[in-house]
Amino acid sequence: MDYLQAIILAIIEGITEYLPVSSTGHMIIASSFFGIASEDFTKLFTIVIQLGTILSVVVLYFKRFFQSIDFYYKLLVAFIPAVVLGLLLSDVIDSLLENPVTVAISLVIGGFILLKVDDWFGDAEETHISYATAFKIGLFQCLAMIPGVSRSGASIVGGMSQKLSRTAAAEFSFFLAVPTMLGATLKKSYDYYEAGLTLTGEQINLLIIGNVIGFLVALLAIRTFIGYLSRNGFKAFGYYRIIVGIALLLIHYFVQPLTVV
Repeated sequence: MDYLQAIILAIIEGITEYLPVSSTGHMIIASSFFGIASEDFTKLFTIVIQLGTILSVVVLYFKRFFQSIDFYYKLLVAFIPAVVLGLLLSDVIDSLLENPVTVAISLVIGGFILLKVDDWFGDAEETHISYATAFKIGLFQCLAMIPGVSRSGASIVGGMSQKLSRTAAAEFSFFLAVPTMLGATLKKSYDYYEAGLTLTGEQINLLIIGNVIGFLVALLAIRTFIGYLSRNGFKAFGYYRIIVGIALLLIHYFVQPLTVV
């Protein structure tokens, strides 16, 4: 991975992490295009730069993180399903991450769901999140273990299915990203060093640059997304996912097979 590739991947991560379009899917597609997707450092990089996007949520919603201890209990309840399933299905998840076709199919299916989600749940106005609601949102988030599903999209739809407003569901999805992505970063880093791998000075610089850029881009993306979502809903994201997913499938089956190289 060179510096230009790191910058591009970080921009993609910052834009897509909190949008319902699947940051993991976009990172797999981009890194495959660069020919670096199978590199151990690339896999580490795409996870660790999420720390920057985590920080963007903490900065934007700083006061919310100090509102009550109950807030953290609910995040913990929502986080538990991802911990359990992530540990149980680790090998399966890793194999799916190497299949761009899985990403393409997930993008299309998720796109059709987003086209209908406003019709299904768009009139909800609830803002209070109970422990039961938090746990159910956590279950929905687990769907994002399938590349291309979108962690934010799954958890937002999960919140709206529990009668939360679009904004309340989106904001809780942002908050839930903090423990989820922090946990994923710690696990990936542990696995990296357990495999006997170490970081060079240049790789450390790439991680620093990636986190800084991811942080700055995510700040803008979150603000823009919340404003757009409250006014317009999910349909544009649904159409985008369908177009990208179909384009990838057409490329794979009629132009050149998509592989993680």
